[in-house]
Amino acid sequence: MDQKKIGNLLKKLRSEKGLTQEQLAEILNVSNRTVSRWETGSNMPDISLLVEIADFYDISIPEIINGERKSEKMNEEVKEVAKTMSDYARAEKEAIVKNIRIISVIGLVAFVIHALLDATGLHLKSSVLEHLNLYSETLIYVTVVMFPLYTTGLLSKIHRRNKDTKFDSLTQPVKLIIAAVAAFAVAAIIGLVLSCVF
Repeated sequence: MDQKKIGNLLKKLRSEKGLTQEQLAEILNVSNRTVSRWETGSNMPDISLLVEIADFYDISIPEIINGERKSEKMNEEVKEVAKTMSDYARAEKEAIVKNIRIISVIGLVAFVIHALLDATGLHLKSSVLEHLNLYSETLIYVTVVMFPLYTTGLLSKIHRRNKDTKFDSLTQPVKLIIAAVAAFAVAAIIGLVLSCVF
């Protein structure tokens, strides 16, 4: 795949429409810099945008990827496959973002609770607050462990690899309990190591 060639085609197509990079960026809801990078060949459009770009320029996705126009009409089958791929990629990305938001909120709430209890010293006066303090501290470590698992896709890879295990046959609540216990165990180990080091 020749990104420079693709960039030149995208630039030519934009020029044929009589648009500036700013106007195209506004139409596609991206930044001017993003359009500029596409046209210089330093970056490629995201797969979720390829269908939109192909529709806008009335060109096929293979033509964009090859960096040259070969036919006047986009093959409907290719267009449908690309649209399906785009929808799948978008759904997967949305699921990851949703999980990261949940983890972030949980981590932030745990951090605020832990910081307040630590700053006020209230956790020293009540066993319930002491347990809440320890729980929130552990939860902070859990979120730290979960972030790289979600953002790198490692969790999905582990899940796919272990698809046919007995774990997969368990109900969702049981899986969540096992995952939480495992995450807390890892977080407790990290907390213990950090307390020994510092």
